[in-house]
Amino acid sequence: MIFTFRIVSDEVDNFKREIKIDATATFLDLKNAICESVGYDKTQMSSFFLCDRNWEKEKEITYEDMGSDADQEIWLMDESVLSDFIDDEGQKLLYVFDYMTDRAFFIEMTDIVTGRSLKDPFCSLSLGQAPSEFVDLDEFDSKVEAKQAAVAAVTDLDEDFYGDESYSADEFDSEGFDEMTFDN
Repeated sequence: MIFTFRIVSDEVDNFKREIKIDATATFLDLKNAICESVGYDKTQMSSFFLCDRNWEKEKEITYEDMGSDADQEIWLMDESVLSDFIDDEGQKLLYVFDYMTDRAFFIEMTDIVTGRSLKDPFCSLSLGQAPSEFVDLDEFDSKVEAKQAAVAAVTDLDEDFYGDESYSADEFDSEGFDEMTFDN
């Protein structure tokens, strides 16, 4: 069986990759194919997350065991075969390539070809430039702060806004409403 994965980024609008890979390959093989297609360092710590239809993380398949809790099941990329975890077109995954800033690629399995196999994975579609593998943390922090400030400015309420602590129902002028009729 051959799986086709579509890869996009929320950082770069015109970026897209498609990777074709045998279903018996490992997640490490998929990671390496992705890294080759975008020019990233294959040795960097990263993880795949199997996601539900709403991109909520479910299972993590990691590059290296970082010594997590003993009661938590760990799946390693080099030991995890794709077909053991993925059997459905539309399966969503995240590939977190930058742990410091939680930057990731969004991946969807778009096609399954049965009765065929591939020796080596390959990139079948390459559009646009991939986002930079690493970001300047000061620049990243300033972007996060700017977004937080913009959200705060929108949600900041005026002191005289109805609903604040000093609001009194008596302030609302209901005169005139008694005389009005509303069409239902």
